[in-house]
Amino acid sequence: MQEKGTISIHTENIFPIIKKFLYSDNEIFLRELVSNASDATQKIKRLASLGQYNGELGELKVEVAFDEKKKTITISDNGIGMTAEEIKKYINQIAFSGATEFVEKFKDAKDANEIIGKFGLGFYSAFMVAEKVEIQTLSYQDGAEPASWICDGSTEFEIAKGTRTTRGTDVILYINADSEEFLSKYKLQEILDKYFKFLPTKLVFGTKTESEPDGEDKDGKPQYKSVEKENIINGAKPIWTLAPADLKDEDYLQFYKELYPFSEDPLFWIHLNVDYPFNLTGVLYFPKLKNDVEFQRNKIKLFSRQVFITDEVKDIVPEFLMLLHGVIDSPDIPLNVSRSFLQADGNVKKINSYITKKVAEKLAELFKKDRPAYEQKWNDIGIFVKYGMISEEKFYEKAKDFGLFKNTDNQYFTLEEYKEKVKAAQTDKDGNVVYLYTIDPAKQDAFIQSAKKKNYDVLLMDTPIDNHFVSHIEHKLEKVQLKRVDADVADKLIDKGEKLEHALSEDQTKKVKEIFEKAINKPAYQVNIEAMNPEELPVTVTMDEFMRRMKDMAAMGGGMSFYGNMPDSYKVAINGNHKLVSKILQAEDENTQAELAKQAFDLALLSQGLLTGADLTAFVNRSVSLI
Repeated sequence: MQEKGTISIHTENIFPIIKKFLYSDNEIFLRELVSNASDATQKIKRLASLGQYNGELGELKVEVAFDEKKKTITISDNGIGMTAEEIKKYINQIAFSGATEFVEKFKDAKDANEIIGKFGLGFYSAFMVAEKVEIQTLSYQDGAEPASWICDGSTEFEIAKGTRTTRGTDVILYINADSEEFLSKYKLQEILDKYFKFLPTKLVFGTKTESEPDGEDKDGKPQYKSVEKENIINGAKPIWTLAPADLKDEDYLQFYKELYPFSEDPLFWIHLNVDYPFNLTGVLYFPKLKNDVEFQRNKIKLFSRQVFITDEVKDIVPEFLMLLHGVIDSPDIPLNVSRSFLQADGNVKKINSYITKKVAEKLAELFKKDRPAYEQKWNDIGIFVKYGMISEEKFYEKAKDFGLFKNTDNQYFTLEEYKEKVKAAQTDKDGNVVYLYTIDPAKQDAFIQSAKKKNYDVLLMDTPIDNHFVSHIEHKLEKVQLKRVDADVADKLIDKGEKLEHALSEDQTKKVKEIFEKAINKPAYQVNIEAMNPEELPVTVTMDEFMRRMKDMAAMGGGMSFYGNMPDSYKVAINGNHKLVSKILQAEDENTQAELAKQAFDLALLSQGLLTGADLTAFVNRSVSLI
């Protein structure tokens, strides 16, 4: 049996294109070839279970070896093997059935993953690193003869009688000069660890030295001997392949530690398992998050049949769940996954919807089953839930029943419960229920206390996403407005149409306004004299709710750059009914009036964290002299 031929393709430019475009991502040759070898072992196992193969299976495994002197890397398996006819069918014809179209379509391609997989090029990724590839194989079929295939990267190949004496396949790569970095134990180990920790077939890469007890020495102390053992890559147990009923909490936590060795234990997890209308298994973990969270991505690992593909799972996982950790495995997502594939594939959209649904169901279950425990977790999971409510309409519809508001008294309410709680005290003259909130209870304490004196409740909104969440809730809830507690003086936060009596005459009001404007002397601060409760502060500095919200969004990159570029402007509310205002009016000279007005204004700035630099120094010195 000997045959020479030419691969059926109208151009000879295929290999330069493979090498050129796939060069930056060339380590995936090993992923492709080891995955093929593992598939071959799984196929023989399947045939044996169906009674179509009655020979000895032996221990099914894949081995990777390299020879630095000969400059070869060999991937061996004892799987199904191939006949010469099958080599022609699977290696020659399929790989190049669309090669002409391939050359035309991808001569301008920029992404390596755009190319592999589109035309059955998985095996041919070998030529990214090899100047010559040899296959030695023996089929499982009775009476099959060993066959070999050799190709040097041109369109010519040679099929001959092979040398293999046992069932399975060796793929031998003769590494080219540009790729000799792969002829390194460290480099190969790194790649194998990355892709194959959970491979279903035993994967062996050389040997490793381990110490074993070897009795005692003459002094009775234990002694050890060095033993060479197989270096097995895939010892980790892929728990996502098991049934949830067969797993304990410790199994999930142990698996989490394997994936993320330095992380705190997760809050809880969701086991995914669906076989229609697509296949998907996996475990998603909710990690503990801090409020100053940096939006870390790439924490979910995507697998296909237990082979790692990527940790870039955008499109597969909804945007709001990108902070989750864990594993998703779907054979419906090909190994040769690409960004353009993910965006276009119907299964990916279904998977995305399924994950959203499962997460919503899990959260609803936790809320109903043990509300106090759920509330304890809210500081960690709230950011996921709020992000989901903003970004996914279907998720919002479910989450409005388990999304929570937390107030400054550490009490938790659902959206419906909260409206019921505050509507009696916090409905304005137009019938709008006004929710008050703080982003910093310590800094805004004076405003919170003023609100509480009026029996108003104040929500805590201090996560990075709350600025957007506030706007979204306003949009969703009918006749509900949200105002930051320092957006105005307490009497004006919720306009009930009530007017307080003014203690000042028209002339006095005009005089007080002039004194404060002169003392402040800053165009950004607009002074108004208000009729307020005498118990309120003499001076309050606020920024309009709408303007501040737009500026906050601009600062977060929310597309409001127009507002971000506008200068800050503040309202200065002078409490005309406060006794300090009377004291200022009765002061003997203009200097005393100005000094008292400036002191009261600086106190208002100080309470908002707006007093800094030279103004703060002047305030301290003035305070000392007044004492």
